[in-house]
This record gives sequence, structure tokens and C-alpha cells, in this order.
Amino acid sequence: MTAATTTSPEQTIADARERIDTLDDRIIGLIQERMAVSGVVQETRIASGGRRVNLSREMEILGRYREALGKPGTSLAMTLLELCRGRI
Repeated sequence: MTAATTTSPEQTIADARERIDTLDDRIIGLIQERMAVSGVVQETRIASGGRRVNLSREMEILGRYREALGKPGTSLAMTLLELCRGRI
């Protein structure tokens, strides 16, 4: 007969928080990568005579986040856009 292993609530919470921290590290890394790629797009657009910001593209991004995450997705997308292109 084997003893059933039970995890305490404290351990479950500690494990979940560790996983959240790992996910946050990945998210931050992805945001930093997005910022770098966005910088390339902006520099290329400006160098070719275009504008730094493409508002129709930003509207697509806002819609995509809103569709995937609901109303808070719009706020998240706005924050990402601000991080990646600065305030307009």
C-alpha cells in the first residue's frame, strides 16, 4: 500500500507563484523583443519617408487584443503600443 501524497495549500500557492514568476519573466522578455522589432519597423518606415506611427495598424492590434482578451485587452494593447512606439 502506498501513501497518497497531498500538497498543502501553502505549497500549492508557492508552486503557483513560482510558475507565475517564470511566466512573467518570459512575458517581459517577449515585450522587450517586441520593442526591438517595433523599433526596426519605425526606423525603416521613417527612413523610407513614412511616418513613425501607422494608426490603421495600431487599430488592428487593438482589435486583436480586445477580441482575444475582452475590454482589458484594449488597455493592455495600448500599454504595449506605448512601450513600443512611445506616446503619440
